[in-house]
Amino acid sequence: MKKINTSPISGTQELLPSLQAEFNRLKSGIAEAFHRHGFQNIETPMIERTEVLLAKAGGETEKQIYKVVKTAETADEADQALRFDHTVPLARYTVEHMNELAFPFKVSQIGRNFRGERAQKGRFREFYQCDADIIGWGTLPLAYDAEAIATLGEAIRVLPLPADFYFRVSNRKILTGMLEELNLENLAEEIFGIVDHAEKVTPEATLAALEELGIGSEKIEKLQALMAIRGGRKEISEQLAALGLSGEKFRAGVAELDEAMRLLTEVLGTPNAVADLKIVRGLDYYTGTVFETLVYGYEGIGSICSGGRYENLAGNYSPQSLPGVGGSIGLTRLFYVLQDCGAVKATEMKAVEVCVLPMAPELYGAAAKVAEQLRAQGRSVDLVLSGKRLGDQLRYAAKVAEFALVVGENEVKSGKFGLKNLQTGETTEIELG
Repeated sequence: MKKINTSPISGTQELLPSLQAEFNRLKSGIAEAFHRHGFQNIETPMIERTEVLLAKAGGETEKQIYKVVKTAETADEADQALRFDHTVPLARYTVEHMNELAFPFKVSQIGRNFRGERAQKGRFREFYQCDADIIGWGTLPLAYDAEAIATLGEAIRVLPLPADFYFRVSNRKILTGMLEELNLENLAEEIFGIVDHAEKVTPEATLAALEELGIGSEKIEKLQALMAIRGGRKEISEQLAALGLSGEKFRAGVAELDEAMRLLTEVLGTPNAVADLKIVRGLDYYTGTVFETLVYGYEGIGSICSGGRYENLAGNYSPQSLPGVGGSIGLTRLFYVLQDCGAVKATEMKAVEVCVLPMAPELYGAAAKVAEQLRAQGRSVDLVLSGKRLGDQLRYAAKVAEFALVVGENEVKSGKFGLKNLQTGETTEIELG
């Protein structure tokens, strides 16, 4: 018989039950934080039409999506793919159900996404993302940009981070406006890519990439000056003014960034936010506010939460304007990083509360009734039907449960059972009818 490789596919994650329990606890904590802020939870299908996924996100995204291959019966079934994020499917979902939704639509999604990236340490092809988004009808006030960031900040606090975190906030209109004034709109995609990757390469490599575009030293200096701007509201306002740019889009971006920072720090009480003009985000559907989140002293692990505003994402599906803003916590990657640095450990809590152990097969029926009564009390119960000796059953119970309850003839007759704490050895008598 040919031996089949049973290891998980590269770029995927599977956990033992004790670690899975911890993962689930963190996931539930994030979901609860979203719920406390008034976000309604939905799930969209993992499989979407390829044209939906790529309507606003082509280029690199098209190279990374997983196509679904099957014997197609219709043209509609022939071109499908796995979603690569929650935002694009959310735009489709909102268009499909917009007559039934209340706006602004505050929505959360927690589920798996898929990207065919090169698998490497801490980078996954299948991963959980936890998203919180706010969708407006026609317009969406800038205040919601700040609320989305603040909501994600509360969700992040659920995680056992090794240190505190901070938000880096910017606005894509600032760089877009600069490129318009410098007559570089035709190179916008290339320049956004260079700025987005500037921290992943040396300053010399960034300079070389800009020089390859042939745009001249004066314009390169302007771009470098913009990328160097970072700080609080007052600092960045002065530095942006020093650039000497006055275009409408540039000024709009500066004003929006200033207001977002004011709302975050003065209204919503999010002091751990700095403006940083290197942040532009790679996906081109972002149009205004953008942000990333880093952990102090652990910047090397990259952003643990990111997102931004998208004005036109639903434009490919509907003439109705549905602007939105939101962000995502990449839980699978973050869980791996936290586990790697020792901040996440397997839960000590047993998966099952009580193991019910019948002393003989003829007592299975009575044991089943006991198990149902315990479940009716809200306990999780494992009814052991192995037929093994009691000692073997107790050893099994010690591995998976907090308590053991033995069902013998005497216990069935009296209705009194011993609930044994498998950690301390203490037994408490309980009565079951």
